[in-house]
Amino acid sequence: MDSTLKDTPFLSLLARDAPPEEYDEPLRAAVAKGASPQELHELEQAKTLALRVRRALEHRRRREIELEALFETAGDLAGLQDVDAVLNAIVRRARTLLHTDVAYLTLIDPDRGDTYMRATAGVVSASFQQVRLAMGAGLGGLVADTSLPYATDDYAADERFDHVKDVDSAVSDEGLVAILGVPLLLGPQVLGVLFAADRSRRPFARDEISLLCSLAAHAAISIDGARLLEEARAAVRELDAANTLVRRHSEAVERAAEAHDRFADLALRGAGVDEVAAAVTEVLGGHLTVLDADDAPAGWLSAVAESRAEGRAVCRDSTWFAAVVAGSEEFGALVLQGREDLEGADQRVLERAALVTALLQLMKRTAMETENRIRGELVSDLITNGERAGDALRERARQVGFNTDGEFAVVVAQTDRGRLDRLAFAASHLARQSDGIACLHQECAVLLLPGEEAGAAARRLAKELAVAIGQPVTVGAAGPVSGPEKVPAAHAESLRCLEALMALGRCGDGTSSRELGFMGVLLGEARGVERFVNAVLGPVLEYDERRGTGLIQTLETYFANGGNLTRAKDDLHVHVNTVAQRLDRVSQLLGSDWQEAEPSLEIQLALRLHRLVRS
Repeated sequence: MDSTLKDTPFLSLLARDAPPEEYDEPLRAAVAKGASPQELHELEQAKTLALRVRRALEHRRRREIELEALFETAGDLAGLQDVDAVLNAIVRRARTLLHTDVAYLTLIDPDRGDTYMRATAGVVSASFQQVRLAMGAGLGGLVADTSLPYATDDYAADERFDHVKDVDSAVSDEGLVAILGVPLLLGPQVLGVLFAADRSRRPFARDEISLLCSLAAHAAISIDGARLLEEARAAVRELDAANTLVRRHSEAVERAAEAHDRFADLALRGAGVDEVAAAVTEVLGGHLTVLDADDAPAGWLSAVAESRAEGRAVCRDSTWFAAVVAGSEEFGALVLQGREDLEGADQRVLERAALVTALLQLMKRTAMETENRIRGELVSDLITNGERAGDALRERARQVGFNTDGEFAVVVAQTDRGRLDRLAFAASHLARQSDGIACLHQECAVLLLPGEEAGAAARRLAKELAVAIGQPVTVGAAGPVSGPEKVPAAHAESLRCLEALMALGRCGDGTSSRELGFMGVLLGEARGVERFVNAVLGPVLEYDERRGTGLIQTLETYFANGGNLTRAKDDLHVHVNTVAQRLDRVSQLLGSDWQEAEPSLEIQLALRLHRLVRS
């Protein structure tokens, strides 16, 4: 057979790893040349042999890749020292190696005698992540109880194991169909079960089962090693705590240790600087003042500068100064008064307090910047992708506390380019105060503000942002709107409103497109005309529709005749008193000033637009 294969073009196909469909080409070529049946039969045999060789080579390559990945996994797991990190690495690598939708790992709870979900990869259902399963029950309980791997290509229909209602429900919620489970064995002890699962039917080959078993073997050793390391660390921590208690043999050292513990707790809890100041005064006594970076009195500036330069607390006229610095960032200083004898350990307490204060300030700023970035990315996505918004955008908004399905105004603010950073910071701060979200988008601050009328929000923000950045800010607004899909159009309308304010010379002002009157028609979208007509003539239109009267016709005739009642009554074919009575009714509906210049202009524009829409 080797000779047959050598004399055919199949060797070249094997050499360049051609796809299987190309192996028919030699046969087709032979048929086209009029080859004899014997020659065609030999070519068919050679093709069969070549495809068999190709499958063998492909299988070997796949096994080499899997073994290489397995060795890499073993190395990765050996480098991890935290139990959680080990477990998460295991399920991620299991999902990658077997190319499954989901991988997860359960551990045995020795106290309760069952298994519980410990780590997942690719899981989306909350109920699935809370699953607990008795030993022997379900596929996972069967694996844990028998220490043998089990696989099913259709979990719901498989009757080889006892189905548990809660577990079946969780599996259904996750949409899992094919599941493979192998035990995590440490000698004879079963630590838990490692699973790989797909959301569609899929048979697990023997090689895949063997591969997951090999990964589980490495995983069990890594889990046990990480556990032992954690226990050792816990023992070391306990010994350190005991040694600390032994070393506290003097009052100064005791105060320093107490301050250290308290500051560490404050740092871990993300406490405020006021809590740090309270802790310092409790430990050291005296009175502590926390200075911001730019509000130190002139008489203290040199002492703060010296403390910052030397990296330690300094004393001037019985007052101690400790600069609050984190790297190159300056956050002010701690000023302690009423303690002239601050030396040794007590001085280090004050210096440590300054360090903790800097850390808290840095953490607070970083957290705020991170949250502002997340909120800003959400606003940008709503502007650019709101019309195609799905549940993902709504969920992101919900996570930051913003309801995209409630009513909110869309506001755009603009100032000099040199103040954009300050504008973005001030906008985020003001948006947060109103339970809204904000971002910097195309050199404008964009704010989504719930529960606020658009025009009022624009005027308020124009004033407050100008104060915050020390520069006039022009603000355009639209809304209220509801739903993420409405954000792009409202944003565009706000921008046009902003441009109109600039064109009208109203820089530093704030308004909405609706408040611009007939300009709002030019600024609005397709429904802008309808909104404008309803805003101006709504009560009259509703009155005519409800009572079958002709107030709109009377208004059109009245304006068409230049406000002359006599000519209007002739065109309407009614008595002049009837015209006057109808106009009195209009005054009741639209307000007594409807005939003044500006309202009259809007009414005439609305009448013309209404006539165009009606026709």
